[in-house]
Amino acid sequence: MTTLDQLWPWYVAGPLIAMVMLSLVYLGKSFGLSQNLQTMCSLGGAARWSDYFKIERSSRWWNLVFAFGILAGATLASEFIGLPTVIDLSPSTASSLAGAGISPGDGLMPEELFGRKSWQSPLTMLLLLGGGLLIGFGARYAGGCTSGHAIMGLSNLQWPSLVAVIGFFIGGLIVTHLVLPSLLPIISDAAL
Repeated sequence: MTTLDQLWPWYVAGPLIAMVMLSLVYLGKSFGLSQNLQTMCSLGGAARWSDYFKIERSSRWWNLVFAFGILAGATLASEFIGLPTVIDLSPSTASSLAGAGISPGDGLMPEELFGRKSWQSPLTMLLLLGGGLLIGFGARYAGGCTSGHAIMGLSNLQWPSLVAVIGFFIGGLIVTHLVLPSLLPIISDAAL
């Protein structure tokens, strides 16, 4: 089983990401995974209901291939490289999780949050649906998702991307420190 110190170091992965971004800039393409949702909805016929989905699909095929490559790469990595079975958490994080009824350090996806029972809870389904709608609305409102703004937009030195990334981080901090601590006990109780 792979441990965290056996994964690719930043000085290998970082330049690889930079090479992909430079090649996209050279080819005149922009990167962002939320574009794939627009493309898939357009392929599904959503253009009948909204002009937003009336796009030139032939120019978007490479982005769909990239998204499927992410899924294929993640699947191959999980099958052949594996993930660490135990993660090293700070004592304060482990204590907070234990206080919410979640076993800290039991892998990247604790059973209390991602196990089969959690998917049977109406509350979990409602939270996932609500979170998905908020993320979708936010990505559309911001003109792109976190990967599009943080990787592609910042590498192009775009001012709106910097503002969006700062907003993403502030929102993430607010949710992590103010919203999530009150939701975790409710979610873990619903999954039991």
